[in-house]
Amino acid sequence: MTEPLHGNLPNLLVVEDEKNTRDGLRRALEDKFEIYVASDFNSALNVLESEQIDVLLTDLRLSGGADGMELLAKVQSLPHQPVCVLMTAYGSVDVAVEAMKRGAYDYVTKPLNLDKLELLLLRAWRSRQVEAENVQLRQELDKKYGMEKLIGNSEPMQKVFDLVQQVANSTATIMIEGESGTGKELVAQALHNLSSRKANPFVIVHCAALSPQLLESELFGHEKGAFTGANTRRIGRFEEANHGTIFLDEIGEIDAATQVKLLRVLGERTIQRVGNNQTIPVDVRVITATNKNLENLVKEGKFREDLFFRLNVVPIHLPPLRERTEDVPLLADAFIKEFSRQNHKKVTGLTADAQEVLLRYGWPGNVRELRTAMEYGVTLARGERIGLKDLPERVLGSKSDLSPASLSSRSDLNLEKMEKLFIEQALKVCGGNRTEAAQKLGISRRTLHRKLLQYRMEEA
Repeated sequence: MTEPLHGNLPNLLVVEDEKNTRDGLRRALEDKFEIYVASDFNSALNVLESEQIDVLLTDLRLSGGADGMELLAKVQSLPHQPVCVLMTAYGSVDVAVEAMKRGAYDYVTKPLNLDKLELLLLRAWRSRQVEAENVQLRQELDKKYGMEKLIGNSEPMQKVFDLVQQVANSTATIMIEGESGTGKELVAQALHNLSSRKANPFVIVHCAALSPQLLESELFGHEKGAFTGANTRRIGRFEEANHGTIFLDEIGEIDAATQVKLLRVLGERTIQRVGNNQTIPVDVRVITATNKNLENLVKEGKFREDLFFRLNVVPIHLPPLRERTEDVPLLADAFIKEFSRQNHKKVTGLTADAQEVLLRYGWPGNVRELRTAMEYGVTLARGERIGLKDLPERVLGSKSDLSPASLSSRSDLNLEKMEKLFIEQALKVCGGNRTEAAQKLGISRRTLHRKLLQYRMEEA
């Protein structure tokens, strides 16, 4: 084997048992490729396993018993598969077809035309480059368009994004937890879009919207005459989602009988339509969502513990918007663009005072409420920016995060956090003037300074 003669060139392995031909090919091609050579099957395999070869040029007939076709087959199991061109003195249509079937890019016949061979090898290498670039582009597009509706630069959301990408292609059941309006359905859709099931159905079932009897029929289907009003056979949502994903929203609302049947589906991967004992196999990835604490429901005997553990293999917690307020401007901007397009308006953003109000508001309705507020703002805006007069009264009514309505929606506050929050808001209102802030808080400037040190807010 020769060492590569040039940098930044594709690696070419020439496998030829005739030394003169082998050396001639090395000299003819070394200006365009970094050349490796081998004289037989075993030495070629050693090179392929130790070096990252981009293009393989091999003779059909090799010494040592094995031939170029066998080497071609071996290449298919390598982590980095080179593009292969076959040389033969016995050129025929049959050889060409067989070589193509086994993964060869092309074949050439001896005696070789070196100029044409060089062009063929370069074309083969470039085709592999394009193929690799297309794979990378598809992966990037899958990543981009799998989560394009999930917006956020905050640390809590980055953790969500990382977890979604990590588990999307697994077979594990996933439970998405979070308050109403945090975007649980968008996360479920992203998990499906980033999975190998993305070409198959994504089926949504809102469990809380249906009575127990209707929910059972909705999930598993029913036969004609199974119950009053069942005038025709109905295919259930699990059958509809076969080979895809089913998203069971508000899973904490399902009744005890349906819980038992769902547990059986998860264990056996089969369903039975209402009114029929025949089992039907289904291949479905299950994602659930809840805005309730299911562990508490388990303790209260309202939700089966065994079903909870089946569903909660991978939990994903979506933070409320009040815990990621740095994402509010990003979300608001995305919604403004969306509704501007829909309404054929040129609203480009928020005024500074309007954005300040959005940042102060507690958002008890989370992202859903912000989206509605931006639709309202775009609809009312007369200029290019949404101002205070264009915001809903509900949002304007909360001058800051310190309003009783906002504080009552904060489940994460204790006395220390509330004191810190009051200090932050007072400094913000006073433009950072500590003397004025202390007066508003009813404390001395020295006490304020001590509190800033205590809460590590010296730069506030």
